[in-house]
Amino acid sequence: MTPAAQPASRANGAPLGCVDIGSNTTRLLVARVEAGQLRELMTQRAYTRLGKALRKNGEIAPEKIEEEADIVSTQVRHAREIGVERLTIVATAAIRKAANRDELVRAVEDATGTAPRVLTEDEEARLAFLGASRTLAAPLEGSLAVVDVGGGSTEIAIGTLEDGVHWSASFAIGSGFLADSYLHSDPPAVHELHAVREHAVGTFEGLRTPQVDRAVASGGSATALRRVAGAELSHDALERAIRVLATAPTTEVAERFELDVERVRLLPAGVLILEAITDSLGQALKIGNGGLREGCIIEMAAEEAGV
Repeated sequence: MTPAAQPASRANGAPLGCVDIGSNTTRLLVARVEAGQLRELMTQRAYTRLGKALRKNGEIAPEKIEEEADIVSTQVRHAREIGVERLTIVATAAIRKAANRDELVRAVEDATGTAPRVLTEDEEARLAFLGASRTLAAPLEGSLAVVDVGGGSTEIAIGTLEDGVHWSASFAIGSGFLADSYLHSDPPAVHELHAVREHAVGTFEGLRTPQVDRAVASGGSATALRRVAGAELSHDALERAIRVLATAPTTEVAERFELDVERVRLLPAGVLILEAITDSLGQALKIGNGGLREGCIIEMAAEEAGV
């Protein structure tokens, strides 16, 4: 039997599911947690650009709500088909900001039978930290900073494996927001990249955080950068990534690195946010193996175990 086909029972670690409704994408993760280790069984991703869909009055258009409910319903159905009994749906910055977020919540609940949980900034940071800290490749000693760059916001959470988060901050800046605001050429022009960099640097100027021993990046930009820049996002690696993204059309970069075209369009903005945070922290980021969705599943597994 393949892992995805194994029978679902609480005794052997039934698969758990998380659908994350983000500003750029809606993502499904199905995984088991066995002996404290998370084992991925299925992932799906749909580019929805809900953050861009926010109208001037701060509302998500009715047709976009209907589209999102259909996408989430499909992902939930796929999770159920492989034995997921317990599943959570979470929503982040784009939905948090929307004036009519309750309409989207109701539409998704009507389509799936599960009401999405609209995360606060603190909850988003805590869950991203949980997912990143519990999926590190090497044991964690000391304090860890988790930088989660999303489409509509960026969270920084600092803590330890034993005690969890003891400091966090959220910033209303994300790859989708900056790309839509400044990046209009393909490939992006020098003056456009400069404008993004200035905005990012200005956002994190004066940032003071507790001392950290390690720092990891999570989120869509970080995951894509693993292919373009490698696992360690030093200042030099990020600069090399920007040169790649600035010297070839989006479709060419997407084909070369086997990335989605829409992700490549947003990636320069994500890179420059990570660069600004790296400079503020004074420490290179490494790309983590987990984030918000993994954190949600680890939390559900702990609840079931009574931890």
